[in-house]
Amino acid sequence: MAKLNAIKPMSMLMSEASTEGEATLKRSLGPVNLITLGIGAIIGAGIFVLTGQAAAKHAGPAVSLSFVLAGLTCAFAGLCYAEFASLIPIAGSAYTYGYATLGELVAWIIGWDLVLEYAFGAATVAAGWSGYFTGLLQDFHIYIPPQFTTTPGTILYLSQGHWLPSASLVGVNTAGLPHVTGVCNLVALVAILIVSAVLVIGIKESANLNSAIVIVKLAVVGIFIVVGGWFLMHHRELAHANWHPFIPPKDINGNFGYGGIAAGAASIFFAYIGFDAVSTAAQEAKNPQRDMPIGILGSLIICTILYIIVSLILTGLVPYHALNVPDPVAVGINATGVAWGKLLVKIGAVFGLGTVMLVMLLGQSRVFYSMSRDGLLWKWAGEIHPKFKTPWKSNIVVGIIVAILPAFLDVNRLSELVNMGTLLAFAIVCAGVWILRRKHPELNRPFKTPLVPLVPILGILSALYLIWTLPTLTKEVVLAWLLIGFVIYFTYSVKHSKVQKALGKASGD
Repeated sequence: MAKLNAIKPMSMLMSEASTEGEATLKRSLGPVNLITLGIGAIIGAGIFVLTGQAAAKHAGPAVSLSFVLAGLTCAFAGLCYAEFASLIPIAGSAYTYGYATLGELVAWIIGWDLVLEYAFGAATVAAGWSGYFTGLLQDFHIYIPPQFTTTPGTILYLSQGHWLPSASLVGVNTAGLPHVTGVCNLVALVAILIVSAVLVIGIKESANLNSAIVIVKLAVVGIFIVVGGWFLMHHRELAHANWHPFIPPKDINGNFGYGGIAAGAASIFFAYIGFDAVSTAAQEAKNPQRDMPIGILGSLIICTILYIIVSLILTGLVPYHALNVPDPVAVGINATGVAWGKLLVKIGAVFGLGTVMLVMLLGQSRVFYSMSRDGLLWKWAGEIHPKFKTPWKSNIVVGIIVAILPAFLDVNRLSELVNMGTLLAFAIVCAGVWILRRKHPELNRPFKTPLVPLVPILGILSALYLIWTLPTLTKEVVLAWLLIGFVIYFTYSVKHSKVQKALGKASGD
């Protein structure tokens, strides 16, 4: 049992962080690249989809407070991530931090758990991206064969020039409408494969592409804020009516009220995943001790402010109960009478969700890279391309698996699993900072989390509270996923662990 709790020595981590050569990742990212990586992952499904759903189902206009609560949870975790990323600037994120503080078994759990965040998250986003992309093409009368734009068995109906599922045609008689049955979501599959190819070519190229797209989608969000805010300034009675009551009373199903704010925060947590993905690029940062905290906290602060502003404007423009739609921001800008608004939002969503896929797949491959280098996963996952200096085999394998998920399975429910995986990672990172402060207070920390142990404790408690508010089925599925991970760990990882071998040699075993 002692071997399962083996902690990766700080000396080994520092040696890996300073190693350079043919078999290592290329350091090419500056602070702007790191901030835009975070924004690229955060500004996506949350702002274009989840804001309206959380308002309609859980919090009403108080969804802005849900973003504040979720943002505070992320802030506690973000401060802890920033300390670790500056102290241990290597790929692996929460997995590496757990290995350095809580032992190998916990590190394995969090590494396997991060698959829920990054791989499943990318699959969920790919499905949403496919819907926005095909809808945008149909606005220009360009039609991909509809049976290749959705999962097998899903029926699409042709209504007003768009192929739509029955869930989007509430109140419409579909009996006489042309319809097709889905074969596979080829659009989502190809999108993931293209993003994976970009990641194989190089981290610098991927980051520059991400930065360019981030500028575009931030411009779209900015236009919505300006147009919507200007409209509300001249129609204050509309905002007053839609914001009253700001916290709707609890209904017979237990939704809304003050509890609805917490439930809304748990449901929108998917919107915040991504800032921690910045930490997976630590081994590719030019000056990680300085730039990693800037990238993590900078992207988190910018996106939290944008989420709060957008949610306030959106619920001011449209009654919250009318926002349970796939494109709530488009509905909101339509309320202003700006005819081109809906098209603009679709363009922003296509770009926005595209960068989310890129950063999530980048994070997943870097976690697998770190686990492989430690001997906990197969050797091929850690192999670096001699020219591009990226973990190319890991990128390709992860990309193929992730591409298959949205192509053939209904992945809409995966967002809850992603929330669970993210919150669990946050709790472990917060605990790790506290433990490392006690065990190794002498270490040079370029960035120090303030108010330790208060901030880590608040991070742990807030993450566990939001996990508690998630559906029971989600928790059961996560436990089943962890059991699968334990099978791999006990049949492969314990036999190939480099840390266990090194500790065995040191003890004379």
